[in-house]
Amino acid sequence: MHATDLARARDALASADALLIGAGAGMGVDSGLPDFRGDRGFWKAYPPYAELGLSFVEMANPAGFARDPAFAWGFYGHRLALYRETEPHRGFELLRRFGASLRHGAFVYTSNIDGHFQASAFDASRVVECHGTLQYLQCTEPCSAEIWEAPAEDVVVDMTTMRAHGPLPDCPRCGAVARPNVLMFGDWSWVSDRTGAQERRLQTWLGTSFEHLVIIEMGAGTAVPSVRHTSEAVARAKGGTLIRINPREYDVPAGHVGLATGALEALEALLSGKD
Repeated sequence: MHATDLARARDALASADALLIGAGAGMGVDSGLPDFRGDRGFWKAYPPYAELGLSFVEMANPAGFARDPAFAWGFYGHRLALYRETEPHRGFELLRRFGASLRHGAFVYTSNIDGHFQASAFDASRVVECHGTLQYLQCTEPCSAEIWEAPAEDVVVDMTTMRAHGPLPDCPRCGAVARPNVLMFGDWSWVSDRTGAQERRLQTWLGTSFEHLVIIEMGAGTAVPSVRHTSEAVARAKGGTLIRINPREYDVPAGHVGLATGALEALEALLSGKD
């Protein structure tokens, strides 16, 4: 991080009356979650898939639930258990406390499906999970638009074969196999109602007359640019300041701030002592 860029970011935060938090996969790295950047990153986290030559795109695909639901649930069941047992890093709390100190508070826009903002006591009504979440399920068919909370009991997964054992989650309405309410690659069956309601609440909040909105975006890359596009669009529409935190892809439009570092290091430098 350059001292000049850090000073500009601090100045922006000092005059903020509202905060939009944008978070991509890099936000979870400091919590100890694996980085799936490219196939090599995915295979490092899941060696059995490397042996089979299966990529992240192939595993994060609804076709797997029709072809081999036990294998598909091996992947998603393990991820859900991992997210549940992983403690979100201190940066979440720094953001929550800073947002709570502002006149118009904070809103979260994340592509992460781990539920870590809610686990960090963020107001669930002010979180948009643009790609859905592993914390909720839907029917694989789907037979309806019903979405329900994932059972508290984890799916049992054999880490050698990456297959789920025992009963798989099923649809309470029709009995078909259930799947996570997550937007996957090539996914035409995702039930988007829950995320749509979240996005409508965000648009209502953005209709507020802010004096100075600041957007802090962390770990959002260009491969799947949902969060980056939203951060930049909101900054343009609201005249806000974007602070982009990313160790590799930290470039920003003119007039905004890019910090070339990880999420936790930057948040500690920016927000420690600001509650």
